[in-house]
Amino acid sequence: MKNKILFVVTLVVVFLLGLLASSIINRKSEAKYQYVPQVDISENEPRNEEWGKNYPREYQSFLQTSETSFASYQGGSAMRDVLEEDPRLVLLFAGYGFSKDYNQGRGHFYAIEDIRNTLRTGGPKGPGDGPMPATCWTCKSPDVPRLMNEKGIAEFYDGKWADKGAEIVNPIGCADCHDPNNMKLRITRPALVEAFDAMGKDINKATHQEMRSLVCAQCHVEYYFDKKKPGAEGTPYLTFPWKNGMTVEAMEEYYDEMEFSDWTHKISKAPMLKAQHPGYETYLTGVHADRGVSCADCHMPYKSEGGQKFTDHHLQSPLNNVANSCQVCHRQEADKLRANVYERQMKATENRLKLEDLLVKSHIEAGKAWELGATEEQMKAILTDIRHAQWRWDYAAASHGASFHSPVETARVLGGGLNIVQEARVKLARLLATLGFNQEVPMPDIASKEKAQEFIGLDMEKLIKEKEEFKTNLLPKWLEEAKAREDKMDSKEVSMSNK
Repeated sequence: MKNKILFVVTLVVVFLLGLLASSIINRKSEAKYQYVPQVDISENEPRNEEWGKNYPREYQSFLQTSETSFASYQGGSAMRDVLEEDPRLVLLFAGYGFSKDYNQGRGHFYAIEDIRNTLRTGGPKGPGDGPMPATCWTCKSPDVPRLMNEKGIAEFYDGKWADKGAEIVNPIGCADCHDPNNMKLRITRPALVEAFDAMGKDINKATHQEMRSLVCAQCHVEYYFDKKKPGAEGTPYLTFPWKNGMTVEAMEEYYDEMEFSDWTHKISKAPMLKAQHPGYETYLTGVHADRGVSCADCHMPYKSEGGQKFTDHHLQSPLNNVANSCQVCHRQEADKLRANVYERQMKATENRLKLEDLLVKSHIEAGKAWELGATEEQMKAILTDIRHAQWRWDYAAASHGASFHSPVETARVLGGGLNIVQEARVKLARLLATLGFNQEVPMPDIASKEKAQEFIGLDMEKLIKEKEEFKTNLLPKWLEEAKAREDKMDSKEVSMSNK
């Protein structure tokens, strides 16, 4: 009986070992033949679907950036009207494009569609028309490095946004980050290289792990348009203000020294700075960066499929993919990890909203001071304080993930803003008293986006009508011209002898 049992057990073990060996051999076979190129990809190929013919797994995962169902406490992929959620922003951005329209960005898949739809790009009727420069296309498409290569960098930045609408049609994708010859990560936006040069650093010495964040830093950073750049005077040349460093104070000093402002506030007349999205700068001050964790480690974690390990190109919030992102290092339950993130974000939001309230009041009070006859000399220090306080608010708010990436630095920046705006209001109270006004300045009703936009004098019906006319008249012409151009860019199939 013992011999029979031993014989049966041996058969079972041998059978299972055979299955295991077969599985290993199959997986090794899949790994060996995972990359069989179908087409030759040219140096500046902008069409993501062409890259997808050679890298189908990565491409299929990239297509998932079209999903818009996930919404977290302050992010995700769902479309959110930020002005509707917080009408105070309309007043904070009075006189600037973000008071017209400010939506939470969706996935990279929608980069082109969303910039066409936003009211900030206006309703141009043709080349040379519209409020925005061509530079605003820079981070939206792999058509950008193609055009920079064809026309030149300064030449790309020159002109209006509408001038290049027929040329830029492919959403953020493969060519933005990869070398087609070997698929290594590469920098395709010169502003990042130039920023490293300004700091005395050589970006070519970056490690592969650093590159897994630097390709993101081509766009997810603070920047401005430099119209005084030697050799490109008058052109809105994309520049990162990192010469003095990447902290909120270092960039503020840089801007102040050159007397730069993004716009003049419509109510307070303060020379304002608009923080764009300093995600990379704030990430560097956090614990994950200190531990050597890259952007891609969390937002593009590795995944396995059919025995193949590859980078998941479904760029998204790690909170929608906790198992492959957070739990690779952290062993807590997914719900606990999400709660930890939300707790940090909520606490930062608490102070951010306090700063917002005080900034709104400071703008209105400054407007009252002008109304009562204040002089530029009397207002100078006050407006500087408002500029510096709102810069800190925006630095913390526009970096989106900063309250998690670097909660300590975010709290420090917001605390500095609260202190500065209080100083501005003390100065305003004294000035208003000097001008004979010794009571509380009435605040407008900005309880909704519509009320706030009406208060600052925006004709929203006109802006919406202009956008619809653009989408009806000019946009179809762009698409037709782009299709005709791309139809001539036939891919070259790789012959079997070259595979």
